[in-house]
Amino acid sequence: MSFDEKLLYQIALTKINGVGDITARQLLEVIGDEKEIFMSSKKNLMSVRGIAHCLVEEILNPEVLRKAEKELDFVLKNNIQTYFISDDNYPFRLKECLDAPALLYYKGNADLNNTKIISIVGTRKSTNYGNSFCEKFVEDISKNLPQALIVSGLAYGIDIQAHKAALKNNLPTVGVLAHGLDRIYPSSHRNTAIEMVKNGGLLTEFPSETEPERYNFVRRNRIVAGMADAVIVIESDKKGGSLITAEIANSYNKDVFATPGRTTDKYSAGCNQLIEDNKAIILQSAESFLRFMNWDTSKKKQAQAKQRQLFLDLSENEQAVYDILFQSESVHINLLSSQVEISVSQLFPTLLEMEMKGIIEPQPGGLYKLV
Repeated sequence: MSFDEKLLYQIALTKINGVGDITARQLLEVIGDEKEIFMSSKKNLMSVRGIAHCLVEEILNPEVLRKAEKELDFVLKNNIQTYFISDDNYPFRLKECLDAPALLYYKGNADLNNTKIISIVGTRKSTNYGNSFCEKFVEDISKNLPQALIVSGLAYGIDIQAHKAALKNNLPTVGVLAHGLDRIYPSSHRNTAIEMVKNGGLLTEFPSETEPERYNFVRRNRIVAGMADAVIVIESDKKGGSLITAEIANSYNKDVFATPGRTTDKYSAGCNQLIEDNKAIILQSAESFLRFMNWDTSKKKQAQAKQRQLFLDLSENEQAVYDILFQSESVHINLLSSQVEISVSQLFPTLLEMEMKGIIEPQPGGLYKLV
C-alpha cells in the first residue's frame, strides 16, 4: 500500500460519523489496519466492542472515502505533515492519553517529541502583570533550556504573548488550532503564525474547512495538555478555557503550575483557586519551575562531571543514553532511539545492559530514568 493510499484510509477513519478517537483505536486494535476497516464485512465490524449496526452503515458509506480524497488532495498540495496514532513519530506524550486524536495535521519544523515541552495558557484578557510574567518566564527558560518547545493555542491574551516571547528568544513554538490549516483564527495573528511555521509550527486535529467553533477550542485543549511535560496557567478568571486545560492536564497526570495573584484581581482568581485546591503548583519564577521539574541544567552539569567518573566502562551508546537521561527525569524509549540514532530493537540490548549495571531503571509507559 502506497503512502498516499495509506493516508487516504487514515483520513477516512476520522471522517466517519459517530466514530471518535477512542472508537477509532478500538477498530484499529481489532481489525488491525486502516484500509482493512473499510474492506471488512459487516459481521467483522460488528465484532468490535461498541460498534452497532447503524455505525457499521456509516463506516461503509462511500461518501466517507470521497470526503477523504478531497482532504488528501488538500494535504498533498499544501505539503502538510500528518501523524497517525500508530506512527512511531506521533507525539509520544500525547499517544499515552486515552482520547488522543487519531490523526494530526502539522505545518512547521519543530520536533513534537522535543525533550522538553512546556504548554503555556491563560486568559484572553491578560493584564500587564500576566504579559510581563509570561515574557520574563519564557526569556529565562530560553537561557536555561535553549531548545525547549513552547506550546499554546494562538488565542488572544496569554497564548499569543507566549508565542511571541518564544519567537523573540529564538525558542521553537507550536500553536494548537481549533480549526483546519486552511485559515488562521484570529486573523490578526496571521503574521505571528507565519513566523511560527519557520521556527515552530501549527498543529491541529481538524481538517480543512473546519470553522473555529466554540466546542473545537475545548477539544484542542486536550492536545495542548497532552503533548507537554508541564502546563502553566498564567492568569485566569474563575471560569475559562485555561482552567479546562489544567483539569485535563491533571487527568493526564501532568505537572500543572499557576501564577498567583492578588485576591482582588479578577484574572488571578482562577489561578489562585487552582493553587488553593492543590490542582496546581504555585509558580513564581522560571528558577522555581526548573528546580521543581529537575531541569536545573547549571547544577546538573556540575554533577554530571562527577557522575561520569563512576561509569568509565560505558560503551558509546550507553554513554549517549546516560547523557540524555541525565538531562531529564525520564525519557520515552522512542525518543531515546531517535536521539541516539539507532532503532528501538538495536537500543534494547543497551538498555538491558545498563539496567543490569544498575545505572537505569524502566518505568511504566516505555519510560526510562537514571537510578
